[in-house]
Amino acid sequence: WNCIFVQARPSPVSAIENTMARRSGIALLILAALCVAPTFVAPNSSQPAPVEVDTARVAAVAAGLTPLALEQPASAYDSVVAMLQSWLVGGIALVLIYGAAFVAALANPLTKRRQEVKAEVDAMKRA
Repeated sequence: WNCIFVQARPSPVSAIENTMARRSGIALLILAALCVAPTFVAPNSSQPAPVEVDTARVAAVAAGLTPLALEQPASAYDSVVAMLQSWLVGGIALVLIYGAAFVAALANPLTKRRQEVKAEVDAMKRA
């Protein structure tokens, strides 16, 4: 049994990697210590403060999240025509929504009234 044991020398690259690993380990420990350390200590109170729950906000959040709770199966389009039709319907809906918003912005009665009052005030100042 002739066994030759060859001791591998550590390469300079592995020494650098070890040093970097130690430094990043120390940085992670410091970061963990900062995250765990208490940053605010509340004063002692004789009675704990009652917890107030805004039921309207809880109801609104629950109502907003209900569509996520509905289970819908994944489906694909039956054909390219069906996909194009859905894009067409969605595009028309978006155009209608943006068009309505644009018309509402142009036909704002408060803005028109403010312009009328400003014109009257300017006419009174000139007179």
